[in-house]
Amino acid sequence: MPVGIVMPSVHLHYPRLSSNGYDSLDPFGNIIITWDFLSDNGDSVDVRVSMYNFQLFRHVEEPGWNLGWAWKGDEVIWAMLGAEAKEQGNCTRFKGQQKPHCCERQPVIIDLMPGTPYNMQTANCCKGGVLTSVKQDDTKRGATFQFNYIKPSHSDSGDNFNMPENFTLGIPGYSCGTPFQVQPTKFTKDGHRWQQVLGE
Repeated sequence: MPVGIVMPSVHLHYPRLSSNGYDSLDPFGNIIITWDFLSDNGDSVDVRVSMYNFQLFRHVEEPGWNLGWAWKGDEVIWAMLGAEAKEQGNCTRFKGQQKPHCCERQPVIIDLMPGTPYNMQTANCCKGGVLTSVKQDDTKRGATFQFNYIKPSHSDSGDNFNMPENFTLGIPGYSCGTPFQVQPTKFTKDGHRWQQVLGE
C-alpha cells in the first residue's frame, strides 16, 4: 500500500506525504515522500521509504533531512538499511541479546554517510541527508531507505498496515502535509518484468 506526504514542499506516499517550504521562484515545488509496504510477514512489515526533491532551485544541505513520525501504537523498528534512527530508545521489553533498531514512539531517521559499508546500504542512500534540487543535479535529488517494523500488539483499525502520523522533515521552514493513499508504486529490476508494492 503506497502512501504519500507532501512537505514545503514534502510529500509522503501512504503512502504519500508532501512537505512545503515556500519559494517565490518555485511556488509549486515540494519534497515528496513515498512509504511503500513491500511485504507483510505476519507480525512484521517491510517498508521502503523514498524521498524526492521536486524543487527547482532549493536543495537540502548538510546536516540533511531528519524524517520523524509518531507511531499510533507500540510498533518498533526491528532492522533498517540505508538510514538509521538517531536514538534506539528503551527496548527492555525485548529479551535476549538481539534488540530492535529503535523502540522510540516518535523515531527520527537520518541518512547514512557516503562510504557506509555495502551491507548497510540500499540503492540511492548514504548521501548524508543531502538532496540536490532538480536544476542542480537531477540524479542526486532522491533518497531511499528500507526497514522492518513489528506490528502493534493491539490495533483498533483492523488494517494490516498502520500508517504513522505527525510527520516532520527536520529542516527549518518545512512542514509536512497529511499522508494520503495513492496508486501502488511499480518497479522493475531488469527492465522487463514489473512488480508493485502491496495495496489494500
